[in-house]
Amino acid sequence: MLVIVLVAFISLISLLVLHEFSHFVMAKKFGLPVEEFGIGYPPRLIGKKIGETIYSLNLLPFGAFVKIPEDQLQKKSIAKRAIIIAAGIISFWLIALILMCLIFNIGTLMQVSDEEINVSNPQVQIILIVPGSPAAEANLKTGDAIVAMRTQSIWLWIDKINQVQEFCANHKGEKITLMIQREKQVLDIDIVPRVSAPLGEGPLGIGLVRLGKVKYPFLESLWQALITTIKLTGQIVLGFYELIKNIILRKPLEAELMGPVGILDIFVKASSLGFVYFIQTIMLISLQVAVINALPIPVTDGGKLFFLAIEKIRKKPINEKIEEKINAIFFALLITLMIWVTIKDISRVFN
Repeated sequence: MLVIVLVAFISLISLLVLHEFSHFVMAKKFGLPVEEFGIGYPPRLIGKKIGETIYSLNLLPFGAFVKIPEDQLQKKSIAKRAIIIAAGIISFWLIALILMCLIFNIGTLMQVSDEEINVSNPQVQIILIVPGSPAAEANLKTGDAIVAMRTQSIWLWIDKINQVQEFCANHKGEKITLMIQREKQVLDIDIVPRVSAPLGEGPLGIGLVRLGKVKYPFLESLWQALITTIKLTGQIVLGFYELIKNIILRKPLEAELMGPVGILDIFVKASSLGFVYFIQTIMLISLQVAVINALPIPVTDGGKLFFLAIEKIRKKPINEKIEEKINAIFFALLITLMIWVTIKDISRVFN
């Protein structure tokens, strides 16, 4: 357990180090002097100066930082400063893309259509049970995988959704037996498909998905990773939009905020399912952080880009003291929020 927590912690810190490294690379590319690139936050433990830059390892292991002289940064054009800042957002997204490519190259369990042939060990899993339906009365559960279906004279192994649908349609009103994989158990469950079912419920009253291990060659895995990462980004953006809208309209929140303790708990649970699930967790966190970091609020890269946009419109920078005060207020609010969320995480994880 301790090893898993340590690996999870190092993985999270590595994301932050790579994020800051992207700022560092772009700053160097545009000829900016970088005073220090540090892993962790001061006080400094060790440091070595190479050229004009000190590379340091610091005591507080909660991220990384790049120290660029502000007067030198302000000499650069708004476009170059925007690129340096945006590199941080892009780095999180590219990390997610690379990890997604790795996942597809190794092979991962995912939802696929009946027509998908590039899949191994396909299974049809129940994801919805309608109350009062034959499935509910037979005590089927979400997560059950339908392995086979049979009558007294017919036996059918199941690996596609349409097989279940056609078998039920052909045996309405008859007793059939489902062979169910429920975690490590294999169960036989008798059930009678309805002759007449409410609209949209079907004979059994279940919702199904087809799952299978999908694995692609490298070039195809890169293409599939790109498509999937773009889709996931859109879903995350939509999720944040709904979250913010519900906060403004004071509606119940469907999502729950989570801090470092909660994230580490997710890592521990994911690692118990295998290496691919662990990588998937890192990928999703990196993608979500990319979206959060792009939000136009102070203390994020998106907020810095927002201030640059104002500077572009006004033809002059925002007063430095005003910007510092705004950032300080939001930073204090962020720290307060993180403390509150961490307390909730601890109570949830250890209760």
